[in-house]
Amino acid sequence: MSTATTTAPLEEVVAEGLVIDGLVKEYAGDGYVVRVLDDLSFHARPGELVVLLGPSGSGKSTLLSCIGGMLSPTSGSIRLNEIDVTAASRRTLDEYRKRHVGFVFQGFNLIPSLNARENVAVPLIVSKTVSRTAALGRADEMLSRVGLSDRAKHKPSQLSGGQQQRVAVARGLVTDPQLLIADEPTANLDHIQAEGVIGLFRELRTQGRVIVVSTHDARLIPVADRVVRMTPDGIEPDQGAHEVRLTRGTVVFRQEDPPEYVYVIESGDVEIVRELIGGGEERLAVLRAGQYFGELGAMLGFPRSATARASTDVVLTAMPPHEFRSKVERS
Repeated sequence: MSTATTTAPLEEVVAEGLVIDGLVKEYAGDGYVVRVLDDLSFHARPGELVVLLGPSGSGKSTLLSCIGGMLSPTSGSIRLNEIDVTAASRRTLDEYRKRHVGFVFQGFNLIPSLNARENVAVPLIVSKTVSRTAALGRADEMLSRVGLSDRAKHKPSQLSGGQQQRVAVARGLVTDPQLLIADEPTANLDHIQAEGVIGLFRELRTQGRVIVVSTHDARLIPVADRVVRMTPDGIEPDQGAHEVRLTRGTVVFRQEDPPEYVYVIESGDVEIVRELIGGGEERLAVLRAGQYFGELGAMLGFPRSATARASTDVVLTAMPPHEFRSKVERS
């Protein structure tokens, strides 16, 4: 069973973008019911990159199938701008998938016998919305956008994994969709190839479409505008910005811990120390009210480079990196 929380309450939701409200998806088993999605709600505005973060089995692919109009939820609603996906007729859903949604699959799903240009043009050719010449011309534009103009005539077997994923992204964009859905886009890539695809998603979010990416890869968190944690029972979800009160001597985080939050000091002092080989430590700084710490690890996805410890009783505001970035940009 999966639930999700995000930092934006639905009371603030406006009509534009992707709105998921109270989504439930159940499957009947042998005399029992499995609830894969349980009252899930979030909103993504145009131009936002949403990361669905969670392990296998947490409901990410089910959610993408519902958003893409391929699977009907048990209850709840999905709306993309003016389209009520959950109430749409079969004909409207067909039109929705053809014109308004682009798909990027984990396994690339490129046709081996076609070159990159032809693979990108396939959605337009199959739907017969434009001529073959126009479809190939549009494919050339998309390949240029993802930096693969020089690979247009290469077949998938002649491309690296990262290049194949970029072709898959170009294919997802060829219809100029309002929504781009990507299922585990970095799962089959090495570190360097994954960084290239992550950078591409960062660029694409500026063009006004909503991008929803499912992943268990925490490297995508720093570039996300919104993170939806698909959390099984017993795992604490992303709380959004929240207050943390600690007594003197309490460790906020340790060196080499995975990053989660940026911390703003509301009152009290926090010391930053580096743990040394042999058990000693080096004090790097003492921070006071109004200052913040932990931003580099959280924003870039790096492990903590030092330990943060309360040197007095402290009150902190813990902020997810995407929320902290928005706060900085506003100020």
